[in-house]
Amino acid sequence: MKNLWLFFVRFNAFFWFLLFFTFSIVLVIRNNNYQQSAFINSSNIFVGTLYTKFNSWQEYINLSKDNELLTAENAALRQRLQFFEDSDSTVMPAIKLTMDEAQYEFIPANVINNSISQKNNFITLNKGIKDGIEPNMGVISSNGVVGTVLKVSENFCTVTSLLNSATKISVSLDSTSETFGSLVWGNNIDSRYAMVKDIPNHIKAYVGQPLFTSGYSTKFPKGIKVGHILETDLTSGGSFKDMRVLLTTNFSNLTHVYIVKDKLAKEKIELESSNNNNG
Repeated sequence: MKNLWLFFVRFNAFFWFLLFFTFSIVLVIRNNNYQQSAFINSSNIFVGTLYTKFNSWQEYINLSKDNELLTAENAALRQRLQFFEDSDSTVMPAIKLTMDEAQYEFIPANVINNSISQKNNFITLNKGIKDGIEPNMGVISSNGVVGTVLKVSENFCTVTSLLNSATKISVSLDSTSETFGSLVWGNNIDSRYAMVKDIPNHIKAYVGQPLFTSGYSTKFPKGIKVGHILETDLTSGGSFKDMRVLLTTNFSNLTHVYIVKDKLAKEKIELESSNNNNG
């Protein structure tokens, strides 16, 4: 306390100057319209700048919550989109589908762990058994295919990434094409590229041509974008050729995904299994 008092005594002239200077400015502003108007305008600019900075900080803090809301909204929109893709406008009268009749359900999830530089890469998501997640469900992002659910616990699941030597996905050239091949990552070390195999040699493809999921499996709906062709006619021997593909999913910046639940998967798998048993 003594040191504080000594400090004020030592610099008393400076503090008296600040006090009288501030008092004089107040008098000038209160008794002159022009100065008063200029002060108010300056104050408004200063306060407005502070509010702008505060709001930008608040928006940044709320980004995570906003992203979760947008992801949930996108999942709902994907389900609604099925009604338009599956409907036949030539059939009258039109039958309106309900949400319960949609074949696919899209469950939003967050990526909490991800690897991209290994030979076999895996992803961990914050959804599990309590959310209805089961092994072999497909996983997609807003840009394309991500992988397949491998193991599930109560609150989490692991995903075999598309960047995994065990991954093999049926794809088609263009969304309406009847030409199919298998998308594989193989032993690549770059998360941006993959290969499409088993394309017949007589099929003509072009650089930039888009690739989509074929819909042949219960993991992914038909028409999910996978990538674009970078190189065509890479000889693999026999009657087939390979093509190099640029993936549309950015695995180095993956945060939000959708787990695809096919409501008819069990029925389809059981029916196909019965064919094998009868053979």
